[in-house]
Parts: sequence; structure tokens; C-alpha cells
Amino acid sequence: MENWGKLPGGFPAWYCVKTQPKREHIASATLEKEFGFEVFVPRLRFKRSTPRGLVWFNEPVFPSYVFAKFDFFINKNIVNYANGVAGIVHFGNFYPQIPEETIAELQKIVGPEQVHIIENEFCEGEEVVIGDGPFKGLEVVVLRPMPGSKRVAILMEFLGRQTVVEMEKSALIKQKQEYKIRAFQDKF
Repeated sequence: MENWGKLPGGFPAWYCVKTQPKREHIASATLEKEFGFEVFVPRLRFKRSTPRGLVWFNEPVFPSYVFAKFDFFINKNIVNYANGVAGIVHFGNFYPQIPEETIAELQKIVGPEQVHIIENEFCEGEEVVIGDGPFKGLEVVVLRPMPGSKRVAILMEFLGRQTVVEMEKSALIKQKQEYKIRAFQDKF
């Protein structure tokens, strides 16, 4: 006999659902639109430098996992075999339920759009990289952030000289992109 958790049949609860690799959007759309389940896929939105300049990226906070609210007794097989789903997370015969409070706290952090935007906030002395424009890829040092402004003063070495320049924050990226860890460590 499988252990379904604390709730008897007829009561939906939140479960963690493993998706096929890079198929979170397909699994969530299937579960939500085809079967009418409430689905939660927290994502981060951040800028990353690419060959064509700075580009916004959306990535799930928990790659290959989504949260879905459904009645386990009635819908276990529907969820397990839905398009994009690899299966419901379980440990042997135990299928853990995610507490409603945990989902509510995550939803509060990412908001109704289920996307948490990571803005580049820079500290004095921080080493950053220019991600766009003619100096793309050049490593610079932040001299002073300008509060209330979209600009920052940086120190750059160019043609053998150190020069102080003001630049848009949006053109700079942090050298190490540890967005997921930092974004959620600060919240808990």
C-alpha cells in the first residue's frame, strides 16, 4: 500500500513534480490548461552577456521541477503521464506533500507573474564586466554606485591608462552569476 501523506482523498494538496529536462513550461502548461490543476513554476529573470550583447534570460529556480496542486488519489496517473512530466517526486512509496505555507512564501517572493527579476546592484570596489557596447568584455571596477540613478561610476583601464567613466548599470554584469543562490538566500 502506498503512503499518500496526511490528507484523505478528495482534498487537493501541493506536490513536487519532476519534469523532463528543459520541459518545465510544457509540463506546467499541460497540467494547467489540459487538466485544470493549479501549477507553480518560480522563475528568475536576469541579464547575461551573449555574443549579441546583454540579453534577458528566464530560468526556473528549480530546474526540472514544478509544483502542482491536485487530489493525489484521483489524479496520480494523470499527472504521472502528462506531457513533459517525468513523474511525481516520491521516496519509495511515500509521496511528500509541500506545505501550503511554503508555496505561499515562494509565491510572495516571486509575485503573481511567478518571475523574480534580478537587478544588478553593484557595490563599491566590486569587479564587473561590461556586457554591451564597444567595450564589451572589458573588466572594470565599480568606484561608486549612484543611488536613485541608473548609472554607476567605474574605473577602467584603457590604452594603458586608468579612467573614471559613468556608465548605465544595465550595461554591466557581475563577473560571477550566482543569481539563484543569492536571490533566495536573502529571502529566507
